[in-house]
Amino acid sequence: MKISHLYVHREVGDHLEVQKFSKHLKLSPKPVADAADVYRRVLDADDPVAAGKQTLYLTRNRGEFVRDCPGTRNYLCCGYRILHIGTYCTMDCAYCILQSYFHPPLLQFFVNRDEMDAQLDDFFAQPGIKRIGTGEFTDSLIWQPWTDIGGHLVDRFAGQQSAVLELKTKTTAIETLRDRRHNRKTIVSWSLNTPRVIAGEERGTASLPARLKSARRCERWGYPLAFHFDPMVIYEGCEQEYPAVIEELFRTVSAQNVVWISLGTFRFMPTLKRIIEQRFPRSSIVYGEFVTGLDGKMRYFKRLRIALYRRMIERIRQLAPDVCVYFCMEDEEVWQRTFGFAPERPDGIAAMLDRSAMLHCGLKL
Repeated sequence: MKISHLYVHREVGDHLEVQKFSKHLKLSPKPVADAADVYRRVLDADDPVAAGKQTLYLTRNRGEFVRDCPGTRNYLCCGYRILHIGTYCTMDCAYCILQSYFHPPLLQFFVNRDEMDAQLDDFFAQPGIKRIGTGEFTDSLIWQPWTDIGGHLVDRFAGQQSAVLELKTKTTAIETLRDRRHNRKTIVSWSLNTPRVIAGEERGTASLPARLKSARRCERWGYPLAFHFDPMVIYEGCEQEYPAVIEELFRTVSAQNVVWISLGTFRFMPTLKRIIEQRFPRSSIVYGEFVTGLDGKMRYFKRLRIALYRRMIERIRQLAPDVCVYFCMEDEEVWQRTFGFAPERPDGIAAMLDRSAMLHCGLKL
C-alpha cells in the first residue's frame, strides 16, 4: 500500500532518518507529541488495519532492540532473537497475525539507530553462536525504498564472527544488498507459498517466480539463503502444489547454499477470524478443520498437518538431502511422526540451526 500520512514524534523531528523518509515519500512529516495522537487517527478510519498500513509513524524505540522471540513453552522453539527495527507491513496478507497483534496496527520505524548499534555491540559480545532477524514484527525489506537500514545492518554484521542476521521478506527489494561485503554473515530469506495462496491471500506481495528470481540474484552476490513455508494452508490440491513449489525452488537456487527451511501450517488466535472475515470476504482459510491448540491458537487437526509435512519433507529430502529442515512451533509428536526424532528441550532445534549457520556462514564460537 502507498504511504499517505507521515507522522513524527516531535523529539526526533530533526533526525536524519526523518529527512530521508520525507524526501523519498515526498511527504512533509506532521509532528505529534505522543503516539496516542496517531493511534486515534488510525482507529477512527473505516478500516483501521488498512489505515495503519498507509500511515507511517517515525519515533524512537524506547524498549529493547534485541529481544527473544515470543515463542511458547507448549511447542518446541528455535531460540531465535528479534532485532526490533519497526512494526507492521505495507503488504496485506489475509492470515497476518499482526492485524490483531498490535492495537491498533500501525506502521512504525525506529530512527534511533545509534542506540540500536550500541545494543548490537553488546549482542555481538555475548558468548556462543547467535541468530537474529528483523522479520518478526515487520517485513525485513519493505523499508529499503526509504532508508538504508538493510545495507547498514549487512555492514554491521560483516565485521564480526559469531552472529548471523536473517532478512526475511515477501518482496523483491534487494538492490541495496548488492555489492556489499557481507562476509556471509547475512542470510536473505523468503517466505514462500503456493501460487494459489499468494494470489488469493497475500495481497501486494511479489509473485513466487519473482521471489525465487530475487533469491537467485542474492545467491549470485554470495549471500546464503533460507526459506520459510509458514503458514502453509490446507486445501484441496495442496498436497501436490506445495511439493511443486519445492521443485521450483531447487530448480532456481542451489541446495548447497540454503542454510535452513522452516515449515509451519496456518494457525491463528480466535480474535483474528472476525478480522479476516471482514477484510477478506472471499477468503476461506478460517473455515478449515481446526482445533484449539495448547497455546490457545486454532490449528489444523494434527493428522492433517502431519500428512502435509510428510509430503514436503519427502520432496525436500529427494532434492536437497542435506538441507536443515525444522518446524516452527510444533510438538514432539509431530516431529517424531514426520522426521522420526524430536529435538531435546530446551535447545535441540537451536543446536541444529547453529550448526547449519556455522557451516554455511562461517560463524565461530
